Amino acid sequence: MSLNRYSVETPEVAFLKKDLDGLNGVYRDIADEIGVENALAIYRLFRGTQISFPSRLFSKEYIHKAIISEYDGNNIPQLAQKYNYSERSVWRILKTMK
Repeated sequence: MSLNRYSVETPEVAFLKKDLDGLNGVYRDIADEIGVENALAIYRLFRGTQISFPSRLFSKEYIHKAIISEYDGNNIPQLAQKYNYSERSVWRILKTMK
């Protein structure tokens, strides 16, 4: 589902733009950060749903593929720092490619 379908200036959006204080705390934070239209879209998509966001944006599989593809034989410390992994974890990931 796309957030763009809610980007039309509705009376609801116009009203909320004038006074964000009426929004519940988390929706006010979202509206401050990404705009009223997007906060409303998120509300409509997920209202009543408990959501927790993973601490990592990318999937483990994606990161592993990236580490394997970027490994040049001598850049373990750089890969560990870039992907916020320990050097030992990078070594463990690289062992799976053999």
